[in-house]
Amino acid sequence: MHLTGFDGKVAVVTGAGRKRSIGRETALALARAGCDVVVTGTGRTPDRYTEEERAGGWRDIDSVADEIRALGCRAAAVVCDIADEQAVDTLVRQVQDEYGRVDIVVNNAAAARAGDRVPVLDLPTEAWDAVMRVNLRGTFLVSRASARAMVEQGAGGSIVNISSIAGKLGGANTAAYAASKAGVQALTSSMAKELGPAGIRVNAVCPGVTGTSRLDDLSAEAWQRYVEANLPLRRAGDAREVAWAVVFLASEQAGWVTGQSWNIDGGQLTVR
Repeated sequence: MHLTGFDGKVAVVTGAGRKRSIGRETALALARAGCDVVVTGTGRTPDRYTEEERAGGWRDIDSVADEIRALGCRAAAVVCDIADEQAVDTLVRQVQDEYGRVDIVVNNAAAARAGDRVPVLDLPTEAWDAVMRVNLRGTFLVSRASARAMVEQGAGGSIVNISSIAGKLGGANTAAYAASKAGVQALTSSMAKELGPAGIRVNAVCPGVTGTSRLDDLSAEAWQRYVEANLPLRRAGDAREVAWAVVFLASEQAGWVTGQSWNIDGGQLTVR
């Protein structure tokens, strides 16, 4: 099946600067489908790059924008703190001014392992706040600003939020992250109900263990033990597999799908 509905459309993907990431793969998949794509990031400096990125001359969101242009689509790379209301409003206005519209928004940016992976009794308030600031507040701010633009345009649109199975599964030492991702799922449902009459669909995908650079601190042995114990498919997901689900949800073929939070997890939630 060939997915349609992307020609002439403009997409925004937040948190797309890492070389091995869901954000980058989603941005590239949308470009391959025919979208012009604006990618955002935090403005990481080279000292925060992975060894793989440094060795390959990676330039964060600028490299992703170059890849999108190489696919024949327009692209822009914008540094934006998605938890800053003024910065987000400026981002959306900039996209409208330069591209004339905002059609698809993927809220991928997230704070992970921000000093919060400790028991609740030891969880610092500032670590809780740091995760909520990006994962929930940031998703809300980008969604609200984008939805306002879509309503103004009068042509509908699609918002896809990257949540996590952690928001359904919970787990020890993940209270802040799990709560933030559960909040994203609730936000998705509420926005879908409110924005449906305007032709704006809002969905979420909930990835499980996915092979991105955020998990590079896990040893190969620990990774394999976890996968074999928890995933019926006995392998971690590929970031492209999450991206493909996002592209489907943004396509015309998903025109009657809204308010959903899809598990993309290799069956992990079936073994609870």
